[in-house]
Amino acid sequence: MPATLFELSPVQLPVRGENACFPVRRIYCVGRNYADHAREMGHDPALEQPFFFSKPGDAAVPLPDSVPYPSQTADLQHEVELVVALNGGGRNLDAAQARACIYGYGVGLDLTRRDLQRAARDKGQPWDMGKGFDFSAPMSDLVPAAVCGHPRSGRIELSVNGRPRQQGDLSDMILDVESLLVRLSALVELRAGDLLFTGTPAGVSALQPGDRIEASVAGVGRLDLMIGPMLD
Repeated sequence: MPATLFELSPVQLPVRGENACFPVRRIYCVGRNYADHAREMGHDPALEQPFFFSKPGDAAVPLPDSVPYPSQTADLQHEVELVVALNGGGRNLDAAQARACIYGYGVGLDLTRRDLQRAARDKGQPWDMGKGFDFSAPMSDLVPAAVCGHPRSGRIELSVNGRPRQQGDLSDMILDVESLLVRLSALVELRAGDLLFTGTPAGVSALQPGDRIEASVAGVGRLDLMIGPMLD
């Protein structure tokens, strides 16, 4: 019998050093929060502020060994990001309130069907099918802020098949984590279970089935996985 809505469970992210898991509510993402990435995508960071978009909560994939290459694309690209997990929320937060809502941090990949995203952008249409597809948000385990603190500098990087592609520092963010949460809470009510993908440094490029990805954020963790065969 097919599962009903009430039988479905939210995605649960493992928490390092604990038996408890973190249930995911919503996934918010930030576009163009690193100046070098904004420029590589053809935008001037001095003229355009970072902005928000979303992925479905069930796009998160906890600690995967592999994720499938999605259908309907010839240009799947990787974006490594620091992910912020919230255990509180509210509207119109200030910076201190925003920090108090942070449960912990993880490493995430914002996988993107770039050709679909660009086609939608050029037509003035939403990005949903370029960004919010199944398995589009692989995640590491979470490390509580009580353990790792609140990292605001440190290496963020990604390699494919052992070759470096993305390298940057958390301090390169245009808007830091608290500023992002303040702005986002003016647009939506944040709640426990929300994740925020905070943006990616330059070096995004295409992936192929069989590629091995190694992604890490200093002081937070790492995520290693393979891109599997294309979905039927």
